[in-house]
Amino acid sequence: MSNYVVLSPEIHHDTRVLTEPGKTEADEVQFTMTHPLEFRNIQACYPIFFSKSRDTGEFFPLALFGFEQGENLFIDQFQWHASYIPMMIERQPFLIGYQKTADDNPNPVVSIDTNSPKVSDSEGQLLFEANQPTDYMKGVMAKLEALHHGHEHSKGFISALIDNDLLEPFTLDVTLNNGTTNQLMGFYTINEQKLLELDGDILGNFNKNGYLQPIYMAVASFSRVKDLIDKKNALSQ
Repeated sequence: MSNYVVLSPEIHHDTRVLTEPGKTEADEVQFTMTHPLEFRNIQACYPIFFSKSRDTGEFFPLALFGFEQGENLFIDQFQWHASYIPMMIERQPFLIGYQKTADDNPNPVVSIDTNSPKVSDSEGQLLFEANQPTDYMKGVMAKLEALHHGHEHSKGFISALIDNDLLEPFTLDVTLNNGTTNQLMGFYTINEQKLLELDGDILGNFNKNGYLQPIYMAVASFSRVKDLIDKKNALSQ
């Protein structure tokens, strides 16, 4: 269970973070959240689909790593075998949290999950030196800022998809070379037929708000499913 606390150089001056891919079970995930501003990099390596939160019922975009729960086909021998690692993976175990100020306004602060297996007192990247953020921590903070901006942009993007009925559920059956089958279900993708039927005004509005390119990036990323199948076949030999 996560335990996020506000990051502090006074409290966390000796805290370290394990950054080697696959070093802990934190990287053993089937997918991670992403955002439209990251789609250009994501689609070069991973399929982009959408899922619905069980807690809130809200849709969110994701980068897919495998066909089964806890399966990440991109990690092997403590290496991440892709040219790009999603921001939500690299930001671990940090998040931007919020504290209320004296005038009751939310103030963004960096939080750390002290229960994360990536947190260590003896090995990994130091967060602070002489009470100042290390270069590693400065890089994390830059990613957190980019993620915050990206997720804010994603809210309008998802609303536009829903308002125009562009998300549809799908099921994908995959038969491997050894005869075993995998079924990918519970995810959503772009309805290409309805996308083609949108009129010029809607498409123009999508383009103006920075939604059109990510839509087509998500559509194009479906071809990356074959890469996942190839990786799965290689493991099953």
